[in-house]
Amino acid sequence: MRNEHWDQVMKIYLDGIATGNATFQTEAPSWEEWDAGHTFQCRLIATLEGVIVGWTALSPISNRCVYEGVAEVSVYVSPEYKGRGIGKLLYQDLIRESEEKGYWTLQASIFPENRASLNLHKQFGFRKVGIRQRIGKLNGVWRDVVLLERRSKVQGNN
Repeated sequence: MRNEHWDQVMKIYLDGIATGNATFQTEAPSWEEWDAGHTFQCRLIATLEGVIVGWTALSPISNRCVYEGVAEVSVYVSPEYKGRGIGKLLYQDLIRESEEKGYWTLQASIFPENRASLNLHKQFGFRKVGIRQRIGKLNGVWRDVVLLERRSKVQGNN
């Protein structure tokens, strides 16, 4: 994913925001803000006939060097293309690429109401670490998130 993809990526992100169950964000950031908050590696887009229909990216969880192999996952699929396996394809590529780049733990914070996302993550070996209760407010309402993590079988095992 590059800055020339941002308009299409942002539209998918805005669709996720509109559900009220994808993120605490209430508006999409500028490309510059988004770019600064995500790793350069592992930014992937899924396209069909030249149209971006999904994307995934990683965010560092800390700037401390001991956590350089740990990242938070974002995966978004356009509502018009949900149920077609695009999320699965993105995850297959994301896991492969993240392990090639040395990541040993991927984590996700998902609203409990977002069952489709929870199921997708579980299919790829994410385990429930716990529930972070009332971790933040979205539109004035306290929300919980389910904290999931996936440990690589090829990185971080020595």
